[in-house]
Amino acid sequence: MKEPVKKGLWFFASVLSLLIVWEAACRLLAVPAFILPPPSTVLLSLWVLKEQLLGQHLWATLREVALGLGVSILFGVSLALVMTLSKTVERLVYPYIVISQTIPIIALSPVFILWFGYDLTGKIAVTILFTFFPIVVSTYDGLKACDRDMLNLLRTMGASKWQLFKKLQLPVSLPHFFSGLKVAATYSVSGATIGEWLGASEGLGYFGRRASGNFQAPALFASVLLLSVLGMLLFWLAGRLELWAAPQTRTRKNKKQ
Repeated sequence: MKEPVKKGLWFFASVLSLLIVWEAACRLLAVPAFILPPPSTVLLSLWVLKEQLLGQHLWATLREVALGLGVSILFGVSLALVMTLSKTVERLVYPYIVISQTIPIIALSPVFILWFGYDLTGKIAVTILFTFFPIVVSTYDGLKACDRDMLNLLRTMGASKWQLFKKLQLPVSLPHFFSGLKVAATYSVSGATIGEWLGASEGLGYFGRRASGNFQAPALFASVLLLSVLGMLLFWLAGRLELWAAPQTRTRKNKKQ
């Protein structure tokens, strides 16, 4: 049996076992549904509310995630390239990128909402706040991870800056970039959700907050389930993209195994 299939079966079995234990515990211990609903009730709520959750709120959250993550990739990679090419920019900017992470992100989120408003722009800004750091740092570290001896050798052979970047720096930096992208992909869901908690009229975070205020635990857990699936799907897509853009990473992993 192939390794990916085996891992998938193990994951499916573990999830199924968890759901069975969860369902049995709720039934046998008579846990109130407004505290911890059994999985069957959550799935039933997801089916009943599918038009709201899947037809409206999921797409609103997905739009915020896609736009926020896309902007973070664009500006994060660009800034990493500029810092790699310019020592001055690196000395000026990099310390502030690190310092920005010493402040709790969730504490800065209301500030971003205050600056950018409660509309789509505010949600995108909060998502960028969560996703920008892992992308810019991982890409920068990847670009700086090139072997100095190899760089000097290529320079002595007359390679231009573009050739150095294309033939050496880019291939070396791709695994680092995709590692940061996987982290940012999962963080983007958290960023969009917090942005919706702070103020929104649609989205899974908004729906979950409203369900919690009305003590509708099954609906709340249904929205959390969709957010979890969305995060896992984005992580999986980042992995598929890595296999397409940097197949040497998988080859190296297989050799280690």
